[in-house]
Order: sequence, then structure tokens, then C-alpha cells
Amino acid sequence: MDEELRSLLDRLRDEAAAGPPDPAADHPTAPDPAAYDPAAPDLAVYDLLVATDDHEALARVLVEPGRPLWAREIAAFRLGCAGDRRAFEALVLLLNHRDPERCVSAAHALARLNDPRTPRAAAALATNTLRTAYAVHPVRLLTTLRAPEAVPALVATLQRLLAPGDPHWHVALACVEGLGHLGDPRARPVLTAALPHPRLGRAAEEALGRLPGE
Repeated sequence: MDEELRSLLDRLRDEAAAGPPDPAADHPTAPDPAAYDPAAPDLAVYDLLVATDDHEALARVLVEPGRPLWAREIAAFRLGCAGDRRAFEALVLLLNHRDPERCVSAAHALARLNDPRTPRAAAALATNTLRTAYAVHPVRLLTTLRAPEAVPALVATLQRLLAPGDPHWHVALACVEGLGHLGDPRARPVLTAALPHPRLGRAAEEALGRLPGE
């Protein structure tokens, strides 16, 4: 079993075992992934979502009202890793979730989904000034994808985060590291500007060393 899938299933089994209430659900779900039964225990639903190979059933979990978040996450992750693009919208929402573990799993699935919309969506999340605190995983996904959108988005985000007193140094660090991995000379000016930053300077120096001509 894929290590990221194992980690996700262990985490979400705990959520399912905790049962309702869930802020994303109006009532418990059914033991059949495609149908409801208010009396069904959540662990029975969990087991079926993990075991089923029915992509249609998994896709319905994404759109039916009342499904708990853990069920939607299992369905989106499994569909995404299988290359089923019906998972795209759900995975993008999870990529920008306040829970970092959900973001990690969503990024893993999006990297395998091979949907041409993914780089643009990740770039939009990475550069959204209202969601900067949750931008680490969109930034890392852009680095993984190596898409044309990656360097402009990481440069723009890092430039903004170099402002004095900005608290999101962890996002800035992800940008610095990502630009180093991407190795694009367009990153040189912003990486040079990051050198004096007490939390970014060493990473910026290493990233500059990976650029062509250095």
C-alpha cells in the first residue's frame, strides 16, 4: 500500500470512529458508499469506501449532501490517485484546508491526477493574499509539478513575503526551496533579496547555488 494512502487511512479511520457530529454532514452516512442509512455506523462506511473499486460510487460521495468530510477526503484521494478528474474540485479545496494533513494528502493526489487545471489552481492558492497562512502545500505542489505557472507564482509570493514584519516565513521558505529545486534563473533577483532574511538566508544561498551560471 502507498505510504501516503496508509497515513491517510489511519488518520481518517480515527475520524470515522469518532462519529458525528461533523460540520460537513447533516446526518450519518450509509454502509453502502452510494446510499444513505441513518442507522449505519460510520466505521462500516469507512471500510466500504476503502475497499470499493467502484469509481462511480466514490464520485457520488463527492457530490451527495450530508457526507462527512472524512468520507469526501477518502473518495477524492482514491479517485485522484487513480487519475479520475472528477476528484479535482474536492482535492483543490482540501489543498487549502486549515488542517495541514489534509493539504499533504490532497497535494499527493493532485500530483498524480495529471489534470491540466492543477497548476493554475495551485498558483492561485499560492498567491492568494487572503490565504497566505495555508499556502505552503500549494507552493510545494507547484514545485513538484514543475509547470510553467510555478516560477512566476513562487517569485510573486516570495517577493510579497519579504516585506518587513511579515509573519509567514514558513511559506517564504517553501518558496525559496522550491525556486532552488526549479533552477530557473528568473528567480535570481528575489532569492538575492532573501539573503539578508534571518530565517531564509541560508536556504536562499543554497537555492542561488543551484541556478545556472552559479
